[in-house]
Amino acid sequence: MTIKEFFSFKQNKFFWINLIAMVIVVALVLFGVLKGLDIYTRHGEAVVVPNVKGMGVAEAEKMFRNQGLTCIVSDSSYVKNLPAGCILEHNPAAGQKVKEGRTIYLTINTLSTPLLVVPDVADNSSMRQAQARLLAAGFKLSENEHIAGEKDWVYGVKYKGRTLTNGEKVPVGATLTLIVGDGGELPQEGDSTAVEATTPTSSKDSAADESWF
Repeated sequence: MTIKEFFSFKQNKFFWINLIAMVIVVALVLFGVLKGLDIYTRHGEAVVVPNVKGMGVAEAEKMFRNQGLTCIVSDSSYVKNLPAGCILEHNPAAGQKVKEGRTIYLTINTLSTPLLVVPDVADNSSMRQAQARLLAAGFKLSENEHIAGEKDWVYGVKYKGRTLTNGEKVPVGATLTLIVGDGGELPQEGDSTAVEATTPTSSKDSAADESWF
């Protein structure tokens, strides 16, 4: 075979045989790689995420396990009208398709009611101002407790019968009681009426006895 014949593509059968063999080998390698990736990534296999909102974590874990999924609690929030510990949200959401073995992240309702600082309304707010601030903060109000003092002026805040101090925390949504002045005058220092009112009866009786003699 001459060099001219070897480099003649149309007449050199060895060239075409080698070229076809190379194409076949490359195709087989590509097919094997793609097939291996499909097996490794489980291409085409998907699990639909079930809806577990409102369930407890234990119940949700069982449902996910039956679907070949796992779950963990990643966050919490507070919704007062829902049971403590129930699932509020999860990611991925219900209905989405995921690979088997995927971890689902849960957001649950807090197990205990969070505490909130009571706004400072004692001795610096009128009744209406205090009511507006407390209601806006998410608290409830019971009937006011009245004492002698400037009318409709707030002198304190009570929770479960105890007067709260400035900056104290109580559960969110707690029912509070405002201590409000009823317009009656407070006894002034040096007021003879007040002194007389506070004088013990026994002292008055002894004075009467002395005058008798």
